[in-house]
Amino acid sequence: MDEHEITRWYRAYLADFVALARGDSDDVRRLLAHYGVPLIVSTDAGCSHLTDEDQVLALARRLVSGLRASGYDRGEELSSATVVLNGTCALHRAAFARLRADGTEITRVETTYLITDGPAGRRISALLAHSGA
Repeated sequence: MDEHEITRWYRAYLADFVALARGDSDDVRRLLAHYGVPLIVSTDAGCSHLTDEDQVLALARRLVSGLRASGYDRGEELSSATVVLNGTCALHRAAFARLRADGTEITRVETTYLITDGPAGRRISALLAHSGA
């Protein structure tokens, strides 16, 4: 695992996520190529341990539905950094402004992803939303 590989892989994840959130695609299952099962999700509201594909897909559907309802068109990356922890694990931290097609801002988000390399390949094993984002 190296920083450039992680960045390239993360960009592919973002492309899939944006296509879903914008409504270019309806196949939420494609996110299973990026999200691990199990998946840890942490926000100010609490921490969840999603232990099967149905739970992970339900989360993905909620995220996509919320963005579509707000008129999401794209994300503008404000910052990002990758730290390789070892041969099978890295952290990627990114901040985005979520935008509508007319360029108005919906919200800003900052997330840290724990990316792991396992038997199924590279996956996001934890999705950690930051406070104040």
